[in-house]
Amino acid sequence: MHGRPVGRLAAALLVAALGAPAPARAQTGAETERVVRLVADRVLRDATFDFVDSATGRHYASPDSAPAGATVRIASAYNDWRYWNGVLNLAMGRLAGATNDARYSAFAARNVTFAFDHDAWFAARYKGEDRWAYPFAHHFGMVELDDYGAEGAVTTDLLGVLRDDRFREYVERAARYAAPGGGQVRLPDGTLARSRPRRFTIWADDLFMGVPFLTRQWARTGDRSWLDDAVRQVISYHRHLDDPRTGLMYHDWYSDSAGGAGPGSSPGVAFWGRANGWAMMAQAQLLDRMPAAARARDTLLALFRRQAAALALTQDGATGLWHQLLDRPDSYLETSASAMFVYAIARGVSQHWLPAGYAAVARKGWRGVLSRIRPDGQIEGTCAGTGTSDDIADYYARPTPLNDVHGVGPVLLAGAEILELR
Repeated sequence: MHGRPVGRLAAALLVAALGAPAPARAQTGAETERVVRLVADRVLRDATFDFVDSATGRHYASPDSAPAGATVRIASAYNDWRYWNGVLNLAMGRLAGATNDARYSAFAARNVTFAFDHDAWFAARYKGEDRWAYPFAHHFGMVELDDYGAEGAVTTDLLGVLRDDRFREYVERAARYAAPGGGQVRLPDGTLARSRPRRFTIWADDLFMGVPFLTRQWARTGDRSWLDDAVRQVISYHRHLDDPRTGLMYHDWYSDSAGGAGPGSSPGVAFWGRANGWAMMAQAQLLDRMPAAARARDTLLALFRRQAAALALTQDGATGLWHQLLDRPDSYLETSASAMFVYAIARGVSQHWLPAGYAAVARKGWRGVLSRIRPDGQIEGTCAGTGTSDDIADYYARPTPLNDVHGVGPVLLAGAEILELR
């Protein structure tokens, strides 16, 4: 069974499935709801679900309706299969729960289904091009966690509602790849890692690329080893990446200190904002699903609280935003990381992981994020996609394209949490 349209009942179920877990509804701010709807409704308008010929600019409803030999790409960046699309789909589902508006969860369902409907066409024609430039390449080819972790998480959520066999097959394939002994690179102790820029590199980003997917596999299968693996990753990442002086996370950690030429290990050079944001969001998603009596819960809470305290100290006093480099006020104020921190801290307050006083940090951060949203719903100040670098200047110089998709999902997640922050 696959390819079904999302009916009214399924859309209502999606609000519950993708919007959960959510605290009891609290009094919400009209301005917050207005702005998050402005951003989300722009996504609904701009996501065309069609294809374009790069040479002629002509649009097609499906790739096989384009002329033979045409170079076809996805017309809207919202409809590809990348980690930022996974975050966007998760956010739209969460917003559906916060606003009781099924249009947003229906978008997530349609967006995921869109990839399954068309990826075989592109897979059959793929000849080893750059995966980051080829449509749906991350859907049919898995290498690093950011190829499948975030999109795999939302596909797992949808599987419980739409019961599409293609979703099940994808989730099971991704789970086999992510599991110990599968294709995913890990350190000898089981820590999730990358094969680049040097083998056995840890990126803080990958807590979010991995942990939400792992926790959902526990919920899906009932196999406790998935939850244990998620817990192991959080603890190990903090052990490798935490700076004992500031409480912040380095962007990356190398298993060698000389580019593979010698023994030893070393962290990177940057407390990059979005990397810390990915880590905070991952921990929040794990704590949301963590059994209250779990032995590791106190350890996870301590790590979450320590990082939240460090972030409260680095928040810009004038704007409420956080800097691209968290410990460097001369770096620019960055929107996506700020939204991620708002989401995680607001969630922490609502769930009583953090003291109530942190609500002021979240609300101040949200006011800063609001200042970056234009009247037309486009978002300013989001750092473009960023790999690791050993030169701190590279982080200063990263561009901030208008309405970069990296920022849209986090802004919607943050807004949904603020709507329900007691």
